[in-house]
Amino acid sequence: MFSGIVERMGIVRRLIADPPGVRLVIESEEVARGVEIGCSISVNGCCLTVVETDGKTFGFDAGAETLSRTNLGRLQEGSQVNLERSLKIGDELGGHFVTGHIDGLGHLDQRIDEKDWSTFWFRMPARLGRQLASKGSIAVDGVSLTLVDVEDVRFSVALIPHTLSITTLGALQKGDPVNLETDILAKYVERQLAGHTGRTPA
Repeated sequence: MFSGIVERMGIVRRLIADPPGVRLVIESEEVARGVEIGCSISVNGCCLTVVETDGKTFGFDAGAETLSRTNLGRLQEGSQVNLERSLKIGDELGGHFVTGHIDGLGHLDQRIDEKDWSTFWFRMPARLGRQLASKGSIAVDGVSLTLVDVEDVRFSVALIPHTLSITTLGALQKGDPVNLETDILAKYVERQLAGHTGRTPA
């Protein structure tokens, strides 16, 4: 479980083909400190398990399913990624509960920059719209954000200068893919409503 508060940006140092998946090696000395094999780390919002570490870099095995359903399959050596170690009992929850299980890929549809602030509109799969509401929460590439406006296939978020500077969101351009995870509470509510009406969400 994560909070959506990014600790650091890491750099992809190696992508080692291991069909049908890939070994993803990321560098971040700050995050690597204290990390052990078996630890869970959110990489662009995806919960991955550490399989190797040397105190400076750490590696994950990402399978074909993960690579095809998230933007991890589009990473290249030198790419930056958002990193967050899993929560421990007693940790401050500064964002919202994030599981690290991606619900779908979105794309930056519009970027409105006003001095150091920005409003981003993201296009999303229509099925996720039922789980979003204005002033609710969403994780975009692992970053906990508050929804501003929600349309059928788009939503907007307002980004402060701090978020733009310490996460990968600041470098996004129109068309760039992002990992989306809706609020876990919204999923349960939708499931209950679907059960009540006797139908399953599409």
